[in-house]
Amino acid sequence: MAFEAYDDLEQGERVRQWLRGNAVAIVAGLVIAMVVIFGMGQWRRHQQASASEASRIYEQLFEAQQAGQAGAAQVYGAALSQHFASSGYAAFGALQLAQLQLNSKQLEPALTQLRWAAQHSQDEALKPLIGIRIAQVLLAQGKTEDALAELKTVDAPAYAGRREELRGDALVKLGRADEARQAYQASLQALDPDVPQRNVIQMKLDDLASAGKQGA
Repeated sequence: MAFEAYDDLEQGERVRQWLRGNAVAIVAGLVIAMVVIFGMGQWRRHQQASASEASRIYEQLFEAQQAGQAGAAQVYGAALSQHFASSGYAAFGALQLAQLQLNSKQLEPALTQLRWAAQHSQDEALKPLIGIRIAQVLLAQGKTEDALAELKTVDAPAYAGRREELRGDALVKLGRADEARQAYQASLQALDPDVPQRNVIQMKLDDLASAGKQGA
């Protein structure tokens, strides 16, 4: 028992010596830990506030876009891209602005918005839609080869029908009727039977067939 008591006393003294020798490091470690914990809390609160503000601005942009208020929409879109570029709302805002510009035939500004969305969007599910819309604008600008190159980047099955339709449109412009026909047929195969767009694609196929008969 005596030896055990002595060992306990010796161990206790060693602990006290270690604490005295490392007091500064221990205090510094505690301070750092408290700063880190406080900082993480502050960061989380900042992120939540930032997301809330981005959401509010996006809602205002959407309402302005729906009302055809181009000037107000541009202001809100600029606020999103400048101050909340890393948020998903900024990419959606760019898409809304691009649609507004397309409605007024402003092709180059719309393309700029779409390119920005493609570069900044972190949502992989959104990127195929952006690619489709970029291809549409390029086709409208007469940049057919560029549109085909853009469509090659769209590999999401959900957009296969629209992608192949746009490929067909581009190939028709290039005079490659056989390839266009194959693209339209692939589009029909990818689309659900009850999709209204099937009627439009079938009309494009019929036009190709008529053009082929006239040229024969």
